[in-house]
Amino acid sequence: MQRKLYIVFGGVCVLLVVLIGRLMYIEATSGKRYEKIVLSQQSFDSSIIPFQRGDITDARGTVLATSVDVYNVILDCNVLNGGRFDTNEEGEFVKKKVDAAEKNINHTINALLTVFPELSEEEIRKTLDEKRTSPYIVLVKKTPYENRQKFQELVEKDAERKSEVAAEEGYIKGIWFEKEYVRKYPYNDIASAVIGFANSESGVIGLEAQYNTALSGVNGRSYGYKSEDNNLTQTVVEPEDGHTIEMTIDVNVQTIVQNELETWNLQHRTTDDAGNVLQEGSVHTACIVMNPKNGNILAMASFPSFDLNNPRDLTAYYSKEQLSVMSEEEKMDSLNRIWQNLPINYSYEPGSTFKPFTVAMGLETGTLTGDEIYECNGKEDISGFEIHCVNRNGHGQETVEKALWDSCNDALMQMSYSIGGDIFSRYQHTFGFGQKTNIDLPGEANTAAVIYQKEDLQKTINLATNSFGQNFNVTMIQLATGFSSLINGGNLYYPHVVQRELDKNGNVIRSVEPVIMRRTLSEEVSQTMKGYLYGVVREGTGKVAGVSGYNIGGKTGTAQKLPRSAGNYLVSFIGFAPFDDPEIVCYVIIDTPNVDDQPHSNYAQEIVHNIFTQILPYLNIETAAEEGVGAIDEPVDTSRVEYSGVRTNGTEQEQGEEAGTETKPQEPEQETETQAETGDVPNTRPEIQNTEDEQEAATAEPTWEAEDTGV
Repeated sequence: MQRKLYIVFGGVCVLLVVLIGRLMYIEATSGKRYEKIVLSQQSFDSSIIPFQRGDITDARGTVLATSVDVYNVILDCNVLNGGRFDTNEEGEFVKKKVDAAEKNINHTINALLTVFPELSEEEIRKTLDEKRTSPYIVLVKKTPYENRQKFQELVEKDAERKSEVAAEEGYIKGIWFEKEYVRKYPYNDIASAVIGFANSESGVIGLEAQYNTALSGVNGRSYGYKSEDNNLTQTVVEPEDGHTIEMTIDVNVQTIVQNELETWNLQHRTTDDAGNVLQEGSVHTACIVMNPKNGNILAMASFPSFDLNNPRDLTAYYSKEQLSVMSEEEKMDSLNRIWQNLPINYSYEPGSTFKPFTVAMGLETGTLTGDEIYECNGKEDISGFEIHCVNRNGHGQETVEKALWDSCNDALMQMSYSIGGDIFSRYQHTFGFGQKTNIDLPGEANTAAVIYQKEDLQKTINLATNSFGQNFNVTMIQLATGFSSLINGGNLYYPHVVQRELDKNGNVIRSVEPVIMRRTLSEEVSQTMKGYLYGVVREGTGKVAGVSGYNIGGKTGTAQKLPRSAGNYLVSFIGFAPFDDPEIVCYVIIDTPNVDDQPHSNYAQEIVHNIFTQILPYLNIETAAEEGVGAIDEPVDTSRVEYSGVRTNGTEQEQGEEAGTETKPQEPEQETETQAETGDVPNTRPEIQNTEDEQEAATAEPTWEAEDTGV
């Protein structure tokens, strides 16, 4: 008996060895094939979980750009058909009558049409027949969360039915929702060129493009296997959401600025009796509001702006008739012009807003003491040109300070002779002209090719015209940043529009601290310049910009554009407050104002005045009485001024008694940098060479009008 057991045990062991050997052989020779057979009997599911793009907020946390979840309604034909199709001997699909499946289809379609009435029952049934086993058919794209919730309520209501009722009516099957995000801009056109917009993949312009990496996250993914017995094994890798970008922009200041730019342009637009626009209020108008103490940009705007929620819509700018004859290329060119951020993309001749820089470089180097007396007879004769002053009859004797008050070209030209070309060129670069400011926005214009080099400024005619801001180009951000250093003690800060980067939980990833690029002048000269510029508003050509009850300084500008013979001007004003310790700078330009008499900076001053009357109290800027420096007796008066030169139905209407409005009497400013008897400034601009940097400088400027290139 024991012997038989040994024989049986031995036989079993031999069989096990043979079996193990056979299995090892199969694994070695056919393992992959059998693995595929097993996997083919399982259902594999993999879906992307999209990341949420980070928000863009203003300095106070107001959300200006965000990503809102939306849903695609997906039909799984294979599930909803539920056995309605079989295959014949030839492998072709054959529809068969399955009552349960038909009931489910009817019930599901009714539920879909209840929530999504735009769907067609006929199209859904056609899809079920033609795409019978497809697991992914998009029925509705980007429906809001509310619709998903309504459909989910129907599903939950179904689950509460009694089994016999459910069996009779059918079930909702084969419908699921795919989540994705769309970009929304709650304030539409506010800071549109600064914020920019994004498509489904990345940022296109503005901060959306500049900070695309920070705003973007990483998609997650859900993996799952479902076997024939419906056991599900699932792995989920959660998405990493993008970071929030917190700007230095204040949405309230930005809104005030945009409203004033729009108001001015709409009031100066020429229309016919039917209301059709014949000519816009200006070629373009733009503004920067910044903090001179740290380079923070509080507002940056240009007119016209555009709706970030529909950035490719041209109907606000062109009639249907005009759009119908425009090619796709012409439409794209128009969009690119509208999307431009003019304060950083566009360069121009600054005019008299550059005069403070000429005075400052003279005082800083000692080539001017501030005690000089100049005789203005109305012109300077240089190289065969009569270069005229604002007052063609002459201002008579001018001090350095009073030359700024009166915006005297003659005195400034005489100062440039003392300063000399070497110092002038060096300090132009010290103040940042001819260089990018490296603001954290894309598309900053390169002006290196549209500014004189040191050797060119050895010519008296070039030096003289440059001294009052003609024959070279700047950008608004260059001039505002450089001007800030004149009044903040001599610190040239890098300008920026972003102050923090935050994760989705509000933790600070990165803070942007103020960075001084370089020192431009001494505290003593800066203090002197503040006094001079305060006098411009108090006693000189900048009175219109003043706000009663506040100590405001600034400088007017009226630059003659190329071609000189066209008689077009870019007028501007840059102002600051309070006088003793400046906290705010506001710079406005109006390019080719649509008025009969262009060369007056009053138009820009009016805009600055109306901006200051609103933002100074809002930002708690010290009044003159609180400041205690040169305090005036007048109470604070923040009433706005009515814009002058308003156009109605093709005619210019001056504000005042005839316009039916009461305004404070204003003397028109006579500041015009017209130069020869013909009114032309000599064009002695540097020749543009075909270098890479100079190509960039040229292409960075918008080509709205031929004369706008300034080259």
